[in-house]
Amino acid sequence: MTLKPRLEGKIAIVTGAGSRAPGIGNGRATAILFTREGAKVLIVDNKAEPAEETLDLIKKEGGAAEIFLGDVCKMEDCRAMVERAVKRWGRLDILDNNVGISGPKTVVEVEEEDWDRVMGVNVKSIMLTAKFAIPAMAANGGGSIINTSSISALRPRGLTPYSTSKGAVIALTRAMAVDHGQQGIRVNCIAPGPMYTPMVFARGMSEELRERRRQASLLKIEGTGWDIGYAAVFLASDESRFITGIVLVVDGGVTIASPSRG
Repeated sequence: MTLKPRLEGKIAIVTGAGSRAPGIGNGRATAILFTREGAKVLIVDNKAEPAEETLDLIKKEGGAAEIFLGDVCKMEDCRAMVERAVKRWGRLDILDNNVGISGPKTVVEVEEEDWDRVMGVNVKSIMLTAKFAIPAMAANGGGSIINTSSISALRPRGLTPYSTSKGAVIALTRAMAVDHGQQGIRVNCIAPGPMYTPMVFARGMSEELRERRRQASLLKIEGTGWDIGYAAVFLASDESRFITGIVLVVDGGVTIASPSRG
């Protein structure tokens, strides 16, 4: 028996689908896997080159995707993003929010403008994308929204603005699930652990720290963007039709077992 692709016929928007450095980050992996599973994907990024690299990878596999360049912290860009997907493909079924930035320091040390920027990028962007995606999904009977939190929301580790913003993502996810469930819209979030992605190695992580992070996993393996992408495929698919308002932790068991702050 031949199984049909898990997202066949679905239309998806993936924000942050480029990559800050060469390689496979969470957003790029998600966009690629969505198209492998039959979805058409609007690749959203604020930089052309990373978005084009993602598009090239998808096209080499015969997938269907287009690029939208915009800033998801701006309402009009979010409106235009959704309008583009609906105009191009006639509907919207999936929104996967991958945009995020780090935020170190304590509340004593952080500058007000830095705090506001982290909250804007990590939290406000989700509100803005969902503001326009939800009506489009509801018009066709529902859909799936997947937000990206972090285990830093569950186990703070010295990045207080970041941990706070990712905790807000969880709260926002649950609130949206309650608000829009009757419209057939499921809202869930993924909490990645210490993944090895372009965002990490672009900061110059040493091999020693990389190995320490790997050893912190109960499974003694290293997480990658693909692990987040596969989790997103499940939450986007009809296999998760009875799941909403959850936090899916993808961390190799780090949260429940490791004292490491790496």
